[in-house]
Amino acid sequence: MIDLHSHTIFSDGELIPAELVQRAEAKGLIGIALTDHADMSNLDLILPRVRRACQDLNRQHTVKALPGVELTHVPPALIPQMIAQARDLGAAIVVVHGETIVEPVPEGTNLAAIEGGADLLAHPGLLTPREARLAAQGGVMLELSARKGHGLGNGLVARLGLAAGAKLVINTDSHAPGDLIDHEQARRVGLAAGLEPEQVEAAFAASEAFLRRALETLA
Repeated sequence: MIDLHSHTIFSDGELIPAELVQRAEAKGLIGIALTDHADMSNLDLILPRVRRACQDLNRQHTVKALPGVELTHVPPALIPQMIAQARDLGAAIVVVHGETIVEPVPEGTNLAAIEGGADLLAHPGLLTPREARLAAQGGVMLELSARKGHGLGNGLVARLGLAAGAKLVINTDSHAPGDLIDHEQARRVGLAAGLEPEQVEAAFAASEAFLRRALETLA
């Protein structure tokens, strides 16, 4: 299991990075991305600290941690420039909080994230067929979420993503210790979203390939 979407005390998570990574290792994870909520006010506060923590923790743990952010409720017109800023600040993964059905995310966020070159569009429950096609063309991963509420859109995301040939991945959007899941539970999330077993394995492979590339950029 590789979890490309999690939160620490640098936003609304319950754990400091060291404990989150330790718990991920105890759960049997191979990799975890620390992607705290960010906007214009805190991007430059979060990334240097999380990046430093990941560098130190990766020397001590088998599980590998990626420094990143989740751009959250940012006005769509500002998303592309914030993606670029996050990369300049050392983000190994840039997630955008997608148009979920359980929060009032600004309309146009999904499209701005895809066209702006985000790595991952998180829980995009209001995804359109056009957005799925553009995500496939741009290599933007689409998330199937294990998180309560956000996971209600998994069926649509899976259906449109598969039809478009987009990369699907399975993440927790973890905020607390109990949110972390193991490989078997992640497999069940994928199956419940409508994936076939081989498609679940393809989702795991997409996460693994991203982790491998991201670690090379951090080396």
